[in-house]
Amino acid sequence: MAKLEVHQFPARSDNYGVLVHDPETGATASIDAPDADAVIEALYQKGWTLTHILITHHHGDHTAGNKRLKALTGCIIVGPRQEAGSIPAIDVEVNEGDSVAVGNSNALVIETPGHTRGHISYLFPEDGIVFVGDTLFSVGCGKLLEGDAKMMWRSLQKLMALPAETQLYCGHEYTRANTKFALTVEPGNSALQARAVEAEELAKRRQPALPTTIGRELATNPFLRPSSPEIQKRLGMEGRELWEIFGETRKRKDRF
Repeated sequence: MAKLEVHQFPARSDNYGVLVHDPETGATASIDAPDADAVIEALYQKGWTLTHILITHHHGDHTAGNKRLKALTGCIIVGPRQEAGSIPAIDVEVNEGDSVAVGNSNALVIETPGHTRGHISYLFPEDGIVFVGDTLFSVGCGKLLEGDAKMMWRSLQKLMALPAETQLYCGHEYTRANTKFALTVEPGNSALQARAVEAEELAKRRQPALPTTIGRELATNPFLRPSSPEIQKRLGMEGRELWEIFGETRKRKDRF
C-alpha cells in the first residue's frame, strides 16, 4: 500500500497548514483550515483535490477557511464532537477512539484537551504521523485557555506514549522562541542546546523546524520533562506531582 504524502505550508502569520494525500485513491485532507487562500494555493501546487478537512479545535485560526473550501470543493469537514457547535460547516463529529478514513489510510482520533476543552489530535498509525494542532509544539505546548494543567498533562502523556519515531506536525512554528524559554528551565540539557542552535540556523534561512518527532520532543521539550531533576530543582519543586511541575512550567512560559 502506498504511503501517505504530506505537504506542509505556511499560512497566516505563524500557522502551518498541512495537506495529507493518499496517492492510490487521490483523497486529500487538509489538517485544519487556517486560511482558504493558502490551502487552495497548496492544492494547486501539488495538483491535488481536497476531499476532507480534519479540524483539531474550534479556534478561528484553524477553521477560518472551512466554509469557503467546502463551497469550492464539497469536502467533508470532520471535527471534535465536544466543539461541534463552534466549528463552521462541520459534517462529521468524532470522539476518542473514532477512526477517520482518508482514502486507504485511517486516522485514529485522540482526545487531547487543555488548550481547548474539546481539542483532538489525529494519529495515522500505519504511516507513523500525528497531527496535534495546538496541544504540543516543537519545544513547547499550547496555552491552557479552556483547560487546566492536570487536563493538559493527561493529554500530553497520551502523545508521549506514541512511538519515538512518530512524525509530529503542529499548528504553529514557535521553535526558536520556545528554545529560548526552555533553556531558562533546563540549561544543562545538551540536546536542547543543540536544538536551539539548529532553530536559529533554520530561522535565518526562513525554514521551519517542523515536523519534529515524539522522541525529539521527549529529549528537548520542557513541558514533557517535568521528571527532569534539573527542571524540578530550578523550579524548587523536587518530588512534586508531575502535573504540578508541568503547570508551573506553563505559568513561567506565559510570563516569559
